[in-house]
Amino acid sequence: MTNEELLQIIEKAARDKATTLDLSGKSLTTLPEEISQLFNLKELDLSYNRLARLPAVIGQLYNLSLFYLSYNQLTSLPAEIGQLSNLRELYLYFNQLTNLPKEIGQLSNLSGLYLSSNQLTNLPAVIGQLSNLRKLHLYSNQLTSLPVEIGQLFNLSGLYLSSNQLTNLPAVIGQLFNLRELYLYSNQLTSLPKEIGQLSNLSTLELSFNQLTSLPEEIGQLSNLSQLYLSNNQFTMLPVEIGQFSNLSQLDLSNNQLTMLPVVIGQFSNLSQLDLSNNQLTTLPAEIGQLSNLNVLYLDGNQLKTLPTEIGQLSNLSVLDLSDNPLKSLPPEIRINGFRAILNFYRQQLEQETDRLYEAKLLIVGEAGAGKTTLVKKIQNANYQLPQDENSTEGIDIIQWQFSLGNGKEFQINIWDFGGQEIYHATHQFFLTKRSLYVLVADNRKEDTDFYYWLNVVELLSDNSPLLIIKNEKQERKREINERELRGIFTNFKETLTTNFANNRGLPEIINNIKYYISNLPHIGTELPKTWVKVREALERDAREHISLEQYLNVCQEHGFTTEEDKLQLSGYLHDLGVCLHFQDDDLLRKTVILKPTWGTDAVYKVLDNSQVIENLGKFNRNDLANIWHENKYANMRAELLQLMKKFKLCYEIPSRLGTYIAPQLLSANQPNYTWDKSNNLILRYKYDFMPKGILTRFIVEMHSYIEQQTLVWKTGVVLSKDQTRAEAIENYNLREIKIRVAGKRKKELLAVISHKLEEIHNSYERLQYQILVPCNCERCKESQTPHSYPLNVLYDFLDAKQYHIQCQKGFRMVDVRRLIDDVLPTLKDLQLISEPVTRNQVFISYSRQDQTWFNKLQTHLKPMIRNQTLDVWDDNKIKPGAEWRKEIEKALAAAKVAVLMVSPDFLASDFIADNELPPLLDAAEAEGLTIIWIPISYSSYKETEIEKYQAAHSPNQPIDSLSSAEQNRVLVDICKKIKAVANNQ
Repeated sequence: MTNEELLQIIEKAARDKATTLDLSGKSLTTLPEEISQLFNLKELDLSYNRLARLPAVIGQLYNLSLFYLSYNQLTSLPAEIGQLSNLRELYLYFNQLTNLPKEIGQLSNLSGLYLSSNQLTNLPAVIGQLSNLRKLHLYSNQLTSLPVEIGQLFNLSGLYLSSNQLTNLPAVIGQLFNLRELYLYSNQLTSLPKEIGQLSNLSTLELSFNQLTSLPEEIGQLSNLSQLYLSNNQFTMLPVEIGQFSNLSQLDLSNNQLTMLPVVIGQFSNLSQLDLSNNQLTTLPAEIGQLSNLNVLYLDGNQLKTLPTEIGQLSNLSVLDLSDNPLKSLPPEIRINGFRAILNFYRQQLEQETDRLYEAKLLIVGEAGAGKTTLVKKIQNANYQLPQDENSTEGIDIIQWQFSLGNGKEFQINIWDFGGQEIYHATHQFFLTKRSLYVLVADNRKEDTDFYYWLNVVELLSDNSPLLIIKNEKQERKREINERELRGIFTNFKETLTTNFANNRGLPEIINNIKYYISNLPHIGTELPKTWVKVREALERDAREHISLEQYLNVCQEHGFTTEEDKLQLSGYLHDLGVCLHFQDDDLLRKTVILKPTWGTDAVYKVLDNSQVIENLGKFNRNDLANIWHENKYANMRAELLQLMKKFKLCYEIPSRLGTYIAPQLLSANQPNYTWDKSNNLILRYKYDFMPKGILTRFIVEMHSYIEQQTLVWKTGVVLSKDQTRAEAIENYNLREIKIRVAGKRKKELLAVISHKLEEIHNSYERLQYQILVPCNCERCKESQTPHSYPLNVLYDFLDAKQYHIQCQKGFRMVDVRRLIDDVLPTLKDLQLISEPVTRNQVFISYSRQDQTWFNKLQTHLKPMIRNQTLDVWDDNKIKPGAEWRKEIEKALAAAKVAVLMVSPDFLASDFIADNELPPLLDAAEAEGLTIIWIPISYSSYKETEIEKYQAAHSPNQPIDSLSSAEQNRVLVDICKKIKAVANNQ
């Protein structure tokens, strides 16, 4: 704005006797003397300009009550500022003030003084003369101490001193009897004065990021305290006096060094949020179960080995984070099903007696004919005589074996003897379970055991379960293996043992090692609700191969279960353990509980081993199944068994020939003849550190509806066709690689479908390591079938480092990293075109980690809507450990209907948000389908960004951190209503 334009505005305002004047964001560098003519002004907004000084005549605006000067370049204030005797609110955020004039003490009617984000090193003593002051904002300055006169501010209700350099507080702080909010976040405090206990009206005390090691006993006198933040200090214990905080609703003790909690924590009857993450807690007091109103509990990053059963009483809990704890008493099969399953488990323990289950799986793997079945027979009976030619196991045999423990209990081992033939390898993922003992049997005479394959398979699927190698020295033939190298690679490899089954040499040592390692598995002897153990024993005694769901529920009822939820939790637990099979997520299979898993697996393998099916290259129909499953035990369950094969991704139905199926692992190994247009292909390669067998056959099953003519498919490859676009997927197992190439009109869309499906398959293996190789698009590589490739993670590393070019190692030219990624990876638009369209139905919350406290507060207000399923809210806490966070965020962005931006200086300063979250959100908002709601958390430079174009959920002139606690809650309630209205199209 020019000086002439400014003078015209001032002249008009004087003529109109204006009481308000908004000159914010006009790029003003000076203020003319004529401003003194506006003696009727009550409100003047000069924020977001470039003012370095104010003219002395500013003191003539005697009627001014609201004065906004934030976001300028003021280094000092004129003495005449003291003449503004009617001034009630003075906003000076984000300037460069180093001191205040003594005349500021003359502002006797001032109720709000906002001085945050300046360079103040001290406060003048006259600050104590501001007898009507209610709010004093001083965060983000350089204060090292406070004047004793601050104790004269008897009407002060909010004192905000975060992000300074205070090392102590004056005792006079205790005289601020009306203080309700005291913020001291990020200072250098090592102790608090005992006088702090005199602040009887204090409701919020923020002391995070200091150096406190203890609290004074007097802190217990703060009877009205509702929010206490003590994170990132050095507490090792808490005083029992904190138990007097009867009104406490939020307590943050994260990132300290607490080893235990006082039992008085159970007295916090109004507590709704408790953050104990990243401490050194090994146990929790039983009294934690008394926190009946607790809604959010963070316990991640501790050393908890057990949880008190009383935690099951926390019926109002909606968030429970137990990650990064070495919990041994909580079965992982329960833990993986989320906090409700966990609370349900402990509730049942609390309501009844507990018992211990001594049972585990022993899985015996190896090549066909290695001696696996002989080992099983010898374990059962050392005198078992070896036949001349023992038939190889077909599929899986399951045998029970018991031995006595020292405590008088019987230990039951369920031995799973796996057929070693190639055809069975693809099904390992469904049966090689965690929390088991593995034995790899190798035939020294044949020397055909691929140790690296088997150890990799077990490591990938078993969650580091212990493994023993048993060398079967047939005819005394010996074979050396490089144990040191194997131990260096596979941490779960425990022992190498040798035997000759013909004379039982080494057999006692093998049996002793099996007993030792299996009885020391982490879950052995875990306390379970007694009803669980009773039902498990009843099912074990049942001779039937399968029972109906209704029959299973009745068994549970007979043994003390009362709710269907508890009964289904047990069947899910037993399913995860591999004791029985109950697929609760399948409408057909959920009606049956398979008590003897071999009944199901034998039936499946009968199809895969059938000579006619093999001769027909994996093709079979319902008549074939009637012949294969002709026995009485299968006759009435053929539909369920066929569904079981589909569930295991072992077959698919040909779309054009209903009732006819293909088992892809039996397809021809010969690639059929077909033509391929090599011009302008999109090529993507997946390179695996270790490649488990069965990935491509599962992919074929998942994508079977796209198979071209339903004929262009073979054991190691497939050609897909969709919307005048073709894709070829070929597995080269020796190279540990799957190569995709796509040609046609809508290449990116079809590649998006393929990538999405492969990602789903990859995610079913928890620790599968692989690289996505992106082809170079330089002139030399563009039309090549063998272009230079870049690992996708390397390209992302370049982007994160703001390096936008990378050199091709074939053409040696620099290529654009962003284009490399964009050429092959789906954008949000592409994701909306995949076969399973993404529905925008989520609320996506974007925030800076530095604003975690504000995020928690918003989450608290959203919880009732989430619990009532009126809102589906996504934030980065939904990303599971081990998941690829970038892809998870991309998926969430694609599904977002409402984007909530929690805007603060830290939010705007975040490179990650600016580079990864904001662009797709703003693009989606421009293209419709997404609504942006932004929340002003703190004063910030939002006007320098595109966010300014969107409506704020609350006035940016009164950011949430400038409000009282009560006002904050009121505003957050209103904001949540707006979010819900937009999300539900109300």
